[in-house]
Order: sequence, then C-alpha cells, then structure tokens
Amino acid sequence: MIILGIDPGLRTTGFGVIHKQGAKLRYIASGTIKSGEGDLPARLKVILDGVSQIAATYQPDCSAIEKVFVNVNPQSTLLLGQARGAAICALVSNGLSVAEYSPTQLKQAVVGTGKAAKAQVQDMVARLLALPGLPGSDAADALGVAICHAHSHDALALISLAGAGTGSPLAGLRMRRGRLVG
Repeated sequence: MIILGIDPGLRTTGFGVIHKQGAKLRYIASGTIKSGEGDLPARLKVILDGVSQIAATYQPDCSAIEKVFVNVNPQSTLLLGQARGAAICALVSNGLSVAEYSPTQLKQAVVGTGKAAKAQVQDMVARLLALPGLPGSDAADALGVAICHAHSHDALALISLAGAGTGSPLAGLRMRRGRLVG
C-alpha cells in the first residue's frame, strides 16, 4: 500500500510518500510545495495543483493529513484551515480516501510521546525509514502523518474484524485517542 502524507501550511505544505508492505515501511519520496507570497486564492491554487501533481505522480492508495491546531492568532488558524482545505480537495479530486490525525497522534505514532519536539520527529522519521539524512521539518511531519496512518490502518483493520461477529476475540474493540480500547 502506498500512502501519501500531507502537512498543510499556507507558505509551505509538506508531503511524504511511503510504501507499507506488512510491517515494513519504505521511503518513496518527500518534499515541500511552496506557495510563495501574493493573494490568497493564487496561493491556494498552488497548493491544490501541487498536491494533485504529487498524487498523479506517485499514485498512492490512500492519503492522510494533519489536523489543524488552534493558534493563539485566530487569523492564522483560519488561513491554515484554508490551505488544508485546498490540499484535501486535491486528494479527494484524485480519488483518494483522506484520514486525519492530530499533531499529538502523529508524534505518539512516530516518537512514542505526544509532546515530542520537531527535531525528535525528524530524527525518528529518518530512523524508521532508514533515510541517509534528516528530512526538512515540513517533509518530516508529512512522512510522520503517513507513518501514523500506516500504523492506524492495521488497528482499523483489527476493528473491522472485531465488528464481524460477537464471537470474535476482538469484538467490542474501538479506537480512542489513536489506541485500541475494549
């Protein structure tokens, strides 16, 4: 399964593409889409077109995007939400399912703690994907979102099995805060 992860941002949107086969994760590509300066509609179009081009190039099976966190500045939060919306529209327009993860879920999946620093995320992404160096912070976050989805995909498959019948040993399990609970 090929997973496209997106770390939305109005100036810089990170992307990361990984391949998951069983428990093994393999790096495919990562980078950033820079929307530059200028009027908002033009910048959103750069994000929309960039994410569409990445989806067309790497043909992922699914996608995941980081949720918007609430800033102290409400205007920044609104702008980030619009950038995120442009990215989601591009993903959906390319026929992809879109999973959403909070920054805390991403950090928990990659580092093991929801309060990890950006540098810790970069380091663990490089280790988990056997990269020769550290990816940029936006690309690392996007790869982290993809890794988070790869791990969550397994858990969601277990939940689907649990719903198959009440006689299943997994019956009654559900997700809470990114973890299986009974």
